[in-house]
Amino acid sequence: MKLIRSFIYAGRGIKYCFIQEQNFRIHLLAIIVVIAAGFYFAVNSSEWMVIIMCCMLVVAMEMINTAMEKMCDLVSRDLHPLIKCIKDVSAGAVLVCATGSCITGAIIFIPKIIQYLK
Repeated sequence: MKLIRSFIYAGRGIKYCFIQEQNFRIHLLAIIVVIAAGFYFAVNSSEWMVIIMCCMLVVAMEMINTAMEKMCDLVSRDLHPLIKCIKDVSAGAVLVCATGSCITGAIIFIPKIIQYLK
């Protein structure tokens, strides 16, 4: 029963991010586009593994960023330089993962797009 509750709580966290966080929904939309492109361009299993890892990393980082922001808001609603730093660094971590994922996607998909256009 404890295990089932853990999954229920995790599902609630995902649902919260989906409902409350615009960037989370944007990342999910990007994932849908990338998955569709993966099927269209018939990426191989190694490429799928990399794509899936990148997608899940960005979504997980977005969720951690949300959790950090909520924790900071709980600690202090006032503008505090350390709270600002925590929020900025957390958002920066998402940006780093998203940028790396875009670069990885370009490495995988650009040659396939070029081949398709020939």
